[in-house]
Amino acid sequence: MATRHLLAELAERCALAGGPRVAFESVGGVDAARRVAAGEQFDLVVLASDAIDALLAAGHVQGPRVDLVRSAMVVAVPAGAPHPSLHDEAALRDAVAAAPSIGYSTGPSGKHLLALVARWGLQDALAGRLVLAPPGVPVATLVARGQAALGFQQLPEFAGQPGIDVVGELPAAAAQTTTFSAALGLQAAPGAAAVLAQFRGPDNAETHRRHGLAPAA
Repeated sequence: MATRHLLAELAERCALAGGPRVAFESVGGVDAARRVAAGEQFDLVVLASDAIDALLAAGHVQGPRVDLVRSAMVVAVPAGAPHPSLHDEAALRDAVAAAPSIGYSTGPSGKHLLALVARWGLQDALAGRLVLAPPGVPVATLVARGQAALGFQQLPEFAGQPGIDVVGELPAAAAQTTTFSAALGLQAAPGAAAVLAQFRGPDNAETHRRHGLAPAA
């Protein structure tokens, strides 16, 4: 879901340049990986790099893996709410420990948050306060509705969403950056590889940044 707006714009630009028309279906990463593993056919698959690696290892997509963009994990609060300090890991831990409710996703940012909670020894203290967003539901929705006092997710998922304030990225010692990668489907249409190469082209770097993403190295 973090790449949906970027992919839609890149697909439109590809078509305007005379390339094939590409239609992306954006769903939660867990659901997307499950559908590909179940044999549903797609020309291109874009997911977090570890999910692409798992699909490649199981023979559900074709290699090589192509890294597209990187995304930072950030914290958001309801619009107008006080902003917690994020100046170091201790401050972040204190903010999480004090929050009455914490929204997170099933994707890479959610996994990282749970790993931090375990590292800080807060599993018991936060029991009942961790709110998992259903697949396909942005954490921003939980934050905007007041169902989560703090929300953790990729920056593009929060950018421009109403009813929330983005506080900032996690401090360096607790930071997490996700690489989103692509692979070809097992029965990819002719030209799919060329489309993928165009998406990764250097001319798109500014487009990546405008959507809160950084080009993959």
